[in-house]
Amino acid sequence: MKILNCPLNGPRNITEFTYGGEFKPMPDPGTCGDAEWADYVFNCENRAGVVREWWMHTPSSYWFLAERHTVSDEIIRTFDAKELFAARLDFSSPQSREIAG
Repeated sequence: MKILNCPLNGPRNITEFTYGGEFKPMPDPGTCGDAEWADYVFNCENRAGVVREWWMHTPSSYWFLAERHTVSDEIIRTFDAKELFAARLDFSSPQSREIAG
């Protein structure tokens, strides 16, 4: 049995989790073109080595980030996304686009 450490719920069986894709910086939706947005949504690097990924603990719907080595499948660490994001952004207001830039 493979165990994944959820930052909110502690060590759990990996069957309780859903993979959410690699973590990558989001382009500004107000200024990026269609090709850049499509690249962000549909493409991934799929590189060998340590990558950051989104994971969700399915029973609690808790999203978090994990650093995982894609060759060995070793989970290096898991952590709450608030370590990377200091503020919530409202994408409907022009002011939030200035903060994100």
